[in-house]
Order: sequence, then C-alpha cells, then structure tokens
Amino acid sequence: MSEQLKFIVEQLNKEPFKKNFNLITFDSLEPMQLLQILNDVLAEIDPKQALDIREEMPEQTVKRMCALLGMLKYRPPGNLSDVSTFRQGLVTGSKPVVHPILHWLLQRVTELKKRAYLARFLVKLEVPAEFLQDDIINDTYHQYEELVEGFKTYHKECEQLRTSGFSTAEIRRDISAMEEEKDQLIKRVERLKKRVESVSNHQRMLEQARQLRVEKEREESLTHQKQEQRNQLFQAEQRLQRSQQQLKDLRQAAADANPESLMKRLEEEIKINSYMVSEKLPKELEGMRHTVQYLQKVASEPAMGQADLQELEDKIKEVDYQINQLIEKRMMRNDPMDDKLTLYRQQASIIIRRKESKAEELQEAREELAAAERELRQRTNQPQASDGEEVIRGDELKRLVVKLRSRGTVFKKKRQEITELKAEYGVLQRTEEILRQRHETIQQKLQTVEAEKGISGYSDTQEELERVSAIKSELDEKKGRTLDDMSEMVKKLNSVIVEKKSALAPIIKELRSLRQRCQELSQEYEEKKVQYESCAAGLESNRSKLEQEVKALREETAQEENQYHYINTMSEIIEMQIQRAAEEMKAYVSSDPQERKKAIREVYMKNISEQELLGKKLREKQKMVRESHSDNMEQMKMWQDLEQLMECKKQCFIRAQSQASIGQVIQEGGEDRLVL
Repeated sequence: MSEQLKFIVEQLNKEPFKKNFNLITFDSLEPMQLLQILNDVLAEIDPKQALDIREEMPEQTVKRMCALLGMLKYRPPGNLSDVSTFRQGLVTGSKPVVHPILHWLLQRVTELKKRAYLARFLVKLEVPAEFLQDDIINDTYHQYEELVEGFKTYHKECEQLRTSGFSTAEIRRDISAMEEEKDQLIKRVERLKKRVESVSNHQRMLEQARQLRVEKEREESLTHQKQEQRNQLFQAEQRLQRSQQQLKDLRQAAADANPESLMKRLEEEIKINSYMVSEKLPKELEGMRHTVQYLQKVASEPAMGQADLQELEDKIKEVDYQINQLIEKRMMRNDPMDDKLTLYRQQASIIIRRKESKAEELQEAREELAAAERELRQRTNQPQASDGEEVIRGDELKRLVVKLRSRGTVFKKKRQEITELKAEYGVLQRTEEILRQRHETIQQKLQTVEAEKGISGYSDTQEELERVSAIKSELDEKKGRTLDDMSEMVKKLNSVIVEKKSALAPIIKELRSLRQRCQELSQEYEEKKVQYESCAAGLESNRSKLEQEVKALREETAQEENQYHYINTMSEIIEMQIQRAAEEMKAYVSSDPQERKKAIREVYMKNISEQELLGKKLREKQKMVRESHSDNMEQMKMWQDLEQLMECKKQCFIRAQSQASIGQVIQEGGEDRLVL
C-alpha cells in the first residue's frame, strides 16, 4: 500500500498536475479534495471531465465517473467487486476505493487518452428497435455505422503510417533533394546535348548506347534469375536429403520396433508423465502459490527499518542455534531402531532427490529439444548464411544436438551427485566426530570397569565372537531363502506379464490414435508459438517506435503551439497599431476642429510648442542668472562674512556671561570696557 501511495504522489507532482504533495499531505486530504484530484486526473484523460465537483450533484458526479471508468475498462479490486459498495465508496470519497483508481489511471495515462479519444467515435449510440422501423432513422443509423467502420479503417491506416518510420519532414527533405538533383540532371543533359550535336551521326550513336543499356539491364536480370534458380536447386537438394534421412530413420525405427519394446517404452512414458502430473507439477504449483502468498504478505506489511531487520536477524540466529542443538540431541540418542530408520529415511530422501533431479533434467531436455527443433527449422529455411557460407546440414545438426545434449545431461548429473555427496559428507563428518567422542568415552569407562573386575580385553573378544556368529547365521538364512524366492518370483512375473498384456491391448490401440493426434497438436502448437513470438517481437518494436514518434510529435506540437501563440500576439499588436493609425488619419483629415484636436498629431504639436516656449523661458532665465552671477556671488560672500561676525559676537556674549563674577563689561560708543 505504501508503494502505491508513493507512486501516486510522484505522478501527481509531475507534469501536468504539479500538485506538490508528499505522503503525509496526500494521506490527510479530505474526501471532497480526493474526489477533485480524481476528477482532475480524469480530465487529463478526457477534457470533457474538466469541472469543479462542488458545482455538481454527488449522484451526477458518481454516474459520470462510473461511465468513464467503464468505458476505460477499469475493474475494481477483488474486495470491491460489489457495484453498490464501489459506488458508495466513490460517493463518500473513500480512500480504499479512490487510491486504486488513481494508481490504475496514473500507470497508463497515455493509453487511456487514446482509448478515450477513440471511444468518442467508436462507442455506438443505442437506438431502440421500434425507432429503427422508420426508414429514415434506419438509413441514418446505417450511415452512422458505415462512418464508424470508415473511422476504424482510417485510424488503422494512420497508425500504420506512424509506425512505418516515415516522417513528413524527412519526406519533404527528400523531395527537395530529388528536385535539386532533377534540376542538376536536366542541366547536365542539356550540356551533353549541346556537346553531342556537333558530332556527326550522333543520333545513331545515341540509339546504340540505348540498346547497350537495355542489354546490360537484361544481363543483370538474367544473372539474378540464375542466382535464384541456384538457390532453389540448393533448397530442393536439402529437402531431398532431409526426406531421405527421415525415410531412413522411419525404416530403421520400423525394423527395430516390436510389441515388447513398444510396450516398455510406453510404460516408461506413462510412468514419467504420471509422475510429472501427480507429484512434480503439483509440488511446484504449491511452492509458487506459497511464494506468491509470502510476497503479498511482505508487500502488504509496512516498510521495515534497521531495528526491525536487526531483530529478525537475531531471531534467525536463535532458531538456527535451536535447530543445531536438536540435531545434536537426536544424533546422541542411542536407539538402534531409530538408527535403522534414519538409514532408511536417508536412502528414501536420496532416492526422492534423485527422482526430482531426473524429472527436472527430463523437462530441461524436452525444452532443449523443442528449442533445437525450432532452430533446426529456421536454419533449414535459410539456404546460405549472410556471408555466403553454407549452413550446417540436418544430419550434422542432429549429431551435434545429440552430442551436446548427452554432455549437458552428464554435466548436470555429475553436478547433482557432487552436491549430494558434499551434503552427505558434511552430515557424516559431524556424525563421525560425535560417535568418535562417545566411543572414546565408553571405551575408557569399559576399560576402567574391566580393570576393576580383573577381566581386561573381555569386551573385544565378545564383540568378535558375536560378529562371526551373526555373519554365519545370515549366510545360512540366505542360502535357504534364495531358491524359494526365485521360484515364487518367476511365477509371479509370468502371471503379471499375462495380465498386463491382456489389459494393455485395448489401451495400445487407443494410444496409437492419441499419439498421432498428439504429434499433430504439438506440431500445430509449435507453429502457433513461432507465429506468436514473431508477432510479439514485431508489436514490441512497433510500440517502441510509436513511443519515440509520439515523443517527437509532442515536442514538435509544443514548439508549434509556442510559435502559434507568438504569431497571434504579434498580429493583435499590429492590428491595434493599424487601427490607431486609421483613427489618427481619420481625425487628422476631419473638418471638425474638435475632432482634429483629439488627433495625436495635434496633441504632439501642442506639447512641442509648449516645450519650446518653456525652453525659451528657461534660456532667458539662464541668461539673467549668468549676467547676475558675479553680483550674486559677491552678495553671498558678504552674507557669509556677516554670519561669521554674528557667530563671533554670540561666542563673546556667552563668554561674557560666564565671566560676570570677575567684572562687568560696559559697551559705550562701540567700545567694550571691563570694570573690576
């Protein structure tokens, strides 16, 4: 679920949505906001859906969205298969309903845009049957169906042209280049004609040159036909060789075939197929189901951090330690019956592993055989390699395939045996160490007890006597049982053979027809599979070409739109300028003085005259300032001196006020006197 939300947020933050969401803000959206986002995504797919859902009734919104989703072939998840539940969740803006829809839409926006575009023309109108009784309505409906079929045809042709790799720009460049070459050739022919006209008998020479060219073209066509006939002859020889080899193989198989060998072969095939169907394939299917369930469980769980991973690793180590302890306890148990069962269990597990490995080798060998046969058919269809060398013949290829198959089988068998031996060696090595330790402990205890009792060496002698007596009794029993077992076995085998022959006679008859049918079906299956693979490869290449072309066309469309808007803007500006010029001309030539005053020319002339008058006044003022500049400067200097004198008097007065306690300053007749 978290991966789904991440994908939705990433796509909504990209063009053309630019929502600027993160996981927290997106998850905290209100139901109405979530429905508006869903409506915006649907509007990107179908522009008719662009509207504000607040201005629409909820029932109409749900009906409109459900109709569009049905047209786009959206299927709700398994837990929302109920239509009423799905509609209710869509009305309320439920996250479990809206999130899967957004995830599905954002995964395939381009494909859905195309589907929505085609649906506008291909979804037929449903006309009631009683209305179609009218001739006019019936004819109109038939015309409508013909137009729909015509649209399908034109759309297919358009798609084919888009996928063909042709571009209008390239075609235009090619046409222009061909026209230039044509002009050059025409000029060159005219120059050559002028040169040839001066030569005597030039008409006869031109006719001979034309005949020479015709004969050369005929020679090239004959050479091409000769090469084609050689290739056909080579192919016919190869077919003849293959047919002869097949006839030889069939004759050899018919000569070597007898009922017993056929029965034996059929029994082996039946056993192998029954094992594959009843044991191997169900196990693989069950394992895959468990894997899918486990992966779904892992995907549904939240993201794990470093602490969770460390906790899981600790649990794994603890469980491994417990398993090792249980294995050691089990191996240290001294129970002879368990030891015998363990041996049989090990043998059974080894046999089961070998059986599974052989089944896997058989399946791989069948796949290799099918691949080799396909490659053989492809190689035989090619008479020669690309560099002119001959390809491998059919019998040589068969021998090579058989040799490689045998080597691959031997390699896989040896590798499986090495793996089993390594695993068994590890178990045996650990068992040997434990048994050796136990044996040393028991021997030490036994020797101590024997030394205490005074019978040292008694245990070794007793073991040797028991071993010899056991071997003797086993040999006696084997001698007595051998003859009885052999006679009983012969009788049982004879009776079983008779029963099997009588029971398998009708089955063999049915099996022959079924085998022939199986061969036909397998051959048809291989042919269909090859066709499917070639078709799939072609469609994949076409899809990649389409994606590249669509990308280029989108860029070109964006550039053309920018150019279109720029040209429209410039044309509007020019039209406004032309309109203003026309209005100015109309006002200028008008006889009404009020209209002429509104003209821009008159306004500008008035402004010019005012500015000229203002400039004249400023020049006169400048002249007056220049003339009175020296007097004004002298007056300004006098004022500055007066200001300094007043400042000096001010300072003297302040100083006199501060010195009043010392004496008195008397000012008379412009003189200052200090009286103490």
